[in-house]
Amino acid sequence: MFLKLQGQQIDFSVNSPVDKARFVRDSLPPGGLFAGLDWRISPAPFPLGENLAKEIESLGRVLLQFYRAVNLLYRKSIDGKQPEWVARWLDLGKPAELIALQRSAAFKNDVPRVIRPDLLLTEQGISITELDSVPGGIGLTAWLNQTYSILSEGGVPRRPNQDGGSQSSPLRNNNIIGGADGMLRGFESIFGDAKQVHIVVSEEAATYRPEMSWLCEQLGSRFTVHDSRFNDFADGDAVYRFFELFDLANVPSSKKIFELAAEKRIRLTPPPKPVFEEKMLFALLWNRHLHDFWRQELGEGFLARLKKLVPYTWIVDPSPLPPQAVIPELNLTDWQQLKTLSQKERELILKVSGFSEHAWGARGVFLGSDLSHEDWAKAVDDAIQKFEQSPRVLQRYHKPALVEAQWFDFGKNMVVPMKGRVRLCPYYFVSGEGDAARSQLGGVLATVNPADKKIIHGMSDAILAPCTE
Repeated sequence: MFLKLQGQQIDFSVNSPVDKARFVRDSLPPGGLFAGLDWRISPAPFPLGENLAKEIESLGRVLLQFYRAVNLLYRKSIDGKQPEWVARWLDLGKPAELIALQRSAAFKNDVPRVIRPDLLLTEQGISITELDSVPGGIGLTAWLNQTYSILSEGGVPRRPNQDGGSQSSPLRNNNIIGGADGMLRGFESIFGDAKQVHIVVSEEAATYRPEMSWLCEQLGSRFTVHDSRFNDFADGDAVYRFFELFDLANVPSSKKIFELAAEKRIRLTPPPKPVFEEKMLFALLWNRHLHDFWRQELGEGFLARLKKLVPYTWIVDPSPLPPQAVIPELNLTDWQQLKTLSQKERELILKVSGFSEHAWGARGVFLGSDLSHEDWAKAVDDAIQKFEQSPRVLQRYHKPALVEAQWFDFGKNMVVPMKGRVRLCPYYFVSGEGDAARSQLGGVLATVNPADKKIIHGMSDAILAPCTE
């Protein structure tokens, strides 16, 4: 079992929120989990309810099949068996070397082995706004699951007795999704029987290096964290690519990693396929020209479920339309007309699709209803002008519902209630090979932002907590 209590015992008489919050804070690793970042600590995990927990658990199968279908769609587009504009859109702004890697036979069937959707909790249910194949938060969620699994027993650990004796107490997971070690076991499973696993973290992702270091400490000496210059790989090793493909120029070891992976000398995930780092995949899902393909590859049930959960999404392609044509759902005949929508009509998110330093976190994201007409027009003009270099997508904005949460203010020594809006991030780990590969839910991270924050992301004012049923 991965849970490490280091000789502590459980005192079931200690149940107060202050003790629980202090235990969470005091359990943080010495080096922290995010470099230079902090968050609000909740005395309790975030409850989903049985129905939502089951829906999220079953979603992994759907998203894995969607990734497989995306992979096939791109290949068929290259071969002329699906519209040529699919591959053309997905290749926009990418260097020739990376396109060649993506199309190579060596990575033909590879899909990411960690799938993390961003789910907004709305009045109508969950809404999938993005998929992340190189996500942060794996170590953080593993730590949260482990730590709150102890609290779910109803008490907090205390120091051993003065005489050195200790009592043993069983640790129930008490419905923490994934349990105390689900994230750890899930991450470990994606590397098969690789002799050593090297997690290569770029400077761009350096904020997340502490959480990956903690993860490796839990998993043992087989797992190690390295910076982007490390290149001492042996045959039979595995590499976890914790760097985005737009950043290859700043990752000196990337060329060697990709060469060894192409020769099947090492195991690499995520594969060097920028198609999986594009937000325009949801625009392809909604494109009417591809309906028959999606229905065949996903099945009626999975397709209907995705269209229920994924907001309508467009790619902002400024190509002229025929005189009688309109952009579906918007009834616009030109993307320039997007600038003329009223603030009420601008319940829309405009964001960079991928392959850019602005395509992750809350960077490059614009909520139309939250901007002045001038700022919205500037964002639209930017999307139109930069289509060939860095495409943008437009997505309907489904406002997150208000939820009741609480956090502990250590300065005032009190629990503070907070109305907030929540993003749920489940982590699905894909183990096994080919058609036999299966996804497994390791845990769910809840990020609760104050109610006045329109775009939800990790921040010092946010509550971060694991989820329970």
